[in-house]
Amino acid sequence: MNLHGPSRSWQSLPAAQQPEYPDPQALREVVADLASYPPLVFAGEADQLRTRMAAVARGEAFLLQGGDCAEAFDAVSADQIRDKLKTLLQMGVVLTYAASVPVVKVGRIAGQYSKPRSSPTETRDGVTLPSYRGDSVNGQAFTEAARMPDPQRLKRMYHASASTLNLVRAFTTGGYADLHQVHAWNQDFVKSSPSGRRYEALAREIDNALNFMQACGADPEEFRTVEFFSSHEALLLDYESALTRVDSRTGRLYDVSAHMVWIGERTRQLGGAHVEFASKIRNPIGVKLGPTTTPDDALALLDRLDPDREPGRLTFVVRMGADKVRDKLPELVEKVTASGAVVAWVTDPMHGNTFEAASGHKTRRFDDVLDEVKGFFEVHKELGTHPGGIHVELTGDDVTECVGGGDEILVDDLHHRYETACDPRLNRSQSLDLAFLVAQMYREQVRGF
Repeated sequence: MNLHGPSRSWQSLPAAQQPEYPDPQALREVVADLASYPPLVFAGEADQLRTRMAAVARGEAFLLQGGDCAEAFDAVSADQIRDKLKTLLQMGVVLTYAASVPVVKVGRIAGQYSKPRSSPTETRDGVTLPSYRGDSVNGQAFTEAARMPDPQRLKRMYHASASTLNLVRAFTTGGYADLHQVHAWNQDFVKSSPSGRRYEALAREIDNALNFMQACGADPEEFRTVEFFSSHEALLLDYESALTRVDSRTGRLYDVSAHMVWIGERTRQLGGAHVEFASKIRNPIGVKLGPTTTPDDALALLDRLDPDREPGRLTFVVRMGADKVRDKLPELVEKVTASGAVVAWVTDPMHGNTFEAASGHKTRRFDDVLDEVKGFFEVHKELGTHPGGIHVELTGDDVTECVGGGDEILVDDLHHRYETACDPRLNRSQSLDLAFLVAQMYREQVRGF
């Protein structure tokens, strides 16, 4: 691995949202160590995901991408990883059946330990300290020692990601992801949840389809295992470039920290370091597009990140807000489509719909999340283009961080189990609620039945 090669070309450009480490030499030593560590994923797996994302871009598949806002080092337990995965698998079954297309399942998992912040510092009671930037950088406690960026945390991120991927691989190939078992979980949700009972008809359809296949003697291997990919925001460029390797088969660079990485709304500057870094790697790339994005911005990002116009290479993840998506998205989709590019269009209905409750908790309304998804589908139906997927922040735990949903959480309930390290997440019930509602939307607006 050549640390001064193409994967480090970003160093000459402005890099937003990077920590200010007090000891640059300590950082260099950590980066050198990371560069010697084994890959967390393989280049061939990233190629496989790029093929799957090409199907999404062509309208032949649907992306389900979800997981924590920011993973935490103390949440790398078998139970927590299992519950997150279980929720995504349940959502995937519902969407696969209703959409009648393959659902590409990608977790915000095994690397989502870093978060961009609106301010580099935080002030409380007259005391100003560095903002919490995720466990990969510093600690949540509001003390000088905890908030000091520590490069050793990059090693902890690597090891936590390795442990998480090990468990995910075991769960997805060891029988836990068996389709019949996942459907049984959904049946339990439908029976026991007030919101779930609304989806009894769809659950019964899935049950009848599985019973029919069993009666026919069909029991394919695909029913017992599942493809599952990892992703995170490529925010800390020292970490990402240390885990960028040359593939021996092709001689191309891959970021082996995850199968897919994305560039955030705060770091997508055309002349910035993050776009430069992403332009050098072969992984599938996502870019978050907020309401200030212009068609020229989108086309320029295409030229930098997907100059060969390769389906599966680039995903635009739009995060406009429920009140803006119907006005802002059409022109972007029209201009990009007219350019001949085949990109995957995905909605992130979370980040544009955040507000602060009177209690001081950052939260989101489930109805706003759902409305942004509806607007996303409406725009694509009007334009005759493909709504390629959803990208959501969720957890498998019964937290109280977003208000609303079928099992309604009130603003006054937020304090009961508000556990997020940064942004509010949908809990398991809200996530499944969303999956059934999106499945119905896809049926009506895309499949036409």
